[in-house]
Parts: sequence; C-alpha cells; structure tokens
Amino acid sequence: MAAREFPIIKAIRSFVIGGVGSGGDYHNVKGGHWLIDSPISTPCSRWEKYRASRTSWGINVLGSFFVEIEATDGTVGFATGFGGPPACWLVHQHFERFLIGADPRNTNHLFEQMYRASMFYGRKGLPVAVISVIDLALWDLLGKIRGEPVYKLIGGNTKDRIDFYCTGPEPTAARAMGFWGAKVPLPYCPEEGHAGLKKNVEFLRKHRESVGPDFPLMVDCYMSLNVPYTIEIAKACEKLNINWWEECLSPDDTDGFEQIKRAHPTIKFTTGEHEYSRYGFRKLIEGRNLDIIQPDVMWLGGMTELLRVAAMAAAYDIPVVPHASGPYSYHFVISQPNTPFQEYLANSPDGKSVLPVFGDLFVDEPIPTKGFLTAADLDKPGFGLTLNPAARAKLIPSSYLLTLPTKTLGTPALNGAQVNGTETNGAEVNGTEVNGNEVNGTEVNGAEDVEDSSKAAKLGEPSST
Repeated sequence: MAAREFPIIKAIRSFVIGGVGSGGDYHNVKGGHWLIDSPISTPCSRWEKYRASRTSWGINVLGSFFVEIEATDGTVGFATGFGGPPACWLVHQHFERFLIGADPRNTNHLFEQMYRASMFYGRKGLPVAVISVIDLALWDLLGKIRGEPVYKLIGGNTKDRIDFYCTGPEPTAARAMGFWGAKVPLPYCPEEGHAGLKKNVEFLRKHRESVGPDFPLMVDCYMSLNVPYTIEIAKACEKLNINWWEECLSPDDTDGFEQIKRAHPTIKFTTGEHEYSRYGFRKLIEGRNLDIIQPDVMWLGGMTELLRVAAMAAAYDIPVVPHASGPYSYHFVISQPNTPFQEYLANSPDGKSVLPVFGDLFVDEPIPTKGFLTAADLDKPGFGLTLNPAARAKLIPSSYLLTLPTKTLGTPALNGAQVNGTETNGAEVNGTEVNGNEVNGTEVNGAEDVEDSSKAAKLGEPSST
C-alpha cells in the first residue's frame, strides 16, 4: 500500500506586529510594566543612564513578528517571535528559497539548510531566532495537517501535567497564584559597588522573609555579573536558601561558570536562554558546571534544535527548563523525560496576575491555572492557537515594510526612477506611498493607508486559522 501524498509548502508570509503587548517580543510592552521599568541589573547597568528602564538601551528595539506557512492543501501553520522588520527581510530575502516546494516533514533538513546558509552572518542572535520562528510554524503546520498536537509528534506525553514556577516582581503573588516557586530579577549591578551589593542582599532577604523559609526562591541576574561578584553575592546569601542563581555570566564565559561552581559546589547555577544552537550549548553541557539549562525555543533554533539540545543534556543528566515561550515550551516540556517543570513569565504590568504570554495575539493561548497545566489543555492540532481577529489590525504585511527592491542589494535603486517596475524615493511601492506616514501608529518609511482592503499585500493577508 503506497503512502498518501503529503502536502508541500506553497507559500510563506510574514508580518510585523504593530503596537505593543502582542506577540513574541516579551519586552515590547507599555511603559510602567515591571519587565522594563523596574530596577533590573543588565549588561548595560554599568552605565547609570541605562539603569532606570531597559527600553533606554533598546531591549524592545526589534519588536514582534508573525510567520505563516501555507501548504498545497490550504493548511496554514504559524508562529510568532521577536525580530520585527529585519526578521521579515531575512524570511523572504534568504530563507524562503529553502521552503517553497519543500516537504514540511523534513524539519531536520530545512533547519540545516537555513542554519548553514546563514553561518557567514549568523550562528547566533537574530538569524537563528528567525529560523526558530520558521521552524515553529513548520511544526504547527505538521500538527494541523495530521490533526495532532505537536507534543504527540515529538514523543507523546511523558507526564500528565506541567508544574510552573513564576518569574515576576512579587514572590508572594506567585505563591498566592499557585506556583511552586518564584524567581525575581536582581536589581543592582557590580558597578554599583559595595552599596549595591548590600542592597541586593537586603532585597533578597526581604523576599525570603515574605514567603517563609521553604518556598523556593530563585534569582535572575540577566548576564550582568562577573565571576568575583557572583562568588561574593552567593556567599552573602547562603542563609537565604536561594534555589538557584540564573544567568550570572554571559553564556560565552564557560570558564567563568567553572570558577563559580568550583567556589560554590553545592549552590545551583543555571543559564541558557541567550545561547543558540546545539553548538552553543555543547560547551555549557559538557562542563557539568550548570545544574539546569534554560534554552528559549523561539531563539535557539526552534523545536527541531531544542530536541537535539535536550537529548545532549539528557546524556549528562542535566534537566532542561525552557525560558518562557508559552505554548511552544509547554509542548516540549510535556513530551520530554528530562523536563521537570516550566517557567511562566508574568505578563501583567504588575506581575501579580496570570495573563497570556503573547498578549492578545491569540484567543485561546493556554495559561497555567493554580500553577499547572495538563496534557488535555494542549490537545488541539499543532500548537493549538487561533489568531485573534482583533489582532489582525496589528499585523503589518512585510511587503509594505520592505520597500527595498526585491533584487539583491547589489542592485542600486536609482533616485526617483523605477526598480522592478516600481517608482522609488517618494513615489509608490506596491501601490503604497512611501517616505512619510504611519503604519498602525508606527512610522515605517511612511506607508500610507496599509489597512485599505484594496491594497492587498503581495505576501498575502493573515489567515484566521
């Protein structure tokens, strides 16, 4: 009996998500949100002018984007992540060539092609984050074609429920919401000296006293410390029973992690959300200086690469606890044996209530209730998400943003002349006036009236599926 013919990829569309509070850029939120406007030590905190708000140094500069992949049978898979207009540019100017006409089941092959083709400018950072979102859209597409949730495609469930800890500003609120533990951001950086160190210790002591001696309390240092400071603060907080210290150093500093683990062999240290690909995680895992690794599935290379990293970590008995990423992480965690629990990143402005990780982008994003989710909460085809009709107005087709010619950048645009039949520099591109106005409140070389239905995007309109 011959296998049935499987749909192939027909089209890929990308959109920038306008405004704030929707999509895969966690930090693209309104002012006053605890994630951006509370004291949090960062790599830029060494400069006083960048301490008050994380947006001051550009943590939300890229914004969110959205990818759709359509198969020949009309099924559409989609995913969100961070990257904004530059991400859309990479989708169509580079990665699309590997996708159109391909079998979406070939996730390993497609990842390798995109990763290796971008090695000369990628390997980490934005290019790999863009590949991640494409990969997640492929897995969503496969689940929808097969009528199964993604976790059933990657091993089935190894557990019946996922227990969550909460990252937010108030551990007492996390405990009240039913989470098993709480993680708080460290407020002050090493450059703030002994006074800053003392304030950090007092900050953590206050939170320990507020939740009692037995409620697990973790600390997120966001790559902002150094080896001596980490050793000193961990020693100063020994009596506070900190469950783990997270991202004390840059993930590149594998020697540094060895030094802090040697200094404090019984204290747990974790990292990984800002590392990329199996190659980046290899050194972190092989050294056995980390007690947990924390990859972000929307950044490190998608579900395809996360499964490889998890298998590598399993060989060293190192648990994998993904960084945030909502349902994309949930399907992974419930399917793997070395994923004991999951993070919930508090998305409410004050961090004291449970809201969808991706804001209002989807109408049915599963969120933990009383600190957990069950397998039944994930039992819908693909990642089980439905685009919110109200969020459609925020999706800006990338054809209105990428006003450079579709030929290679080596072909110069002639001032005021035509490029690919389109007049440039102040005339029209795809029937849209450029150089001057706003797209959903965001100035983008001046696209005018992009939501006019008569101006259909070259790359298509968002699907409602």
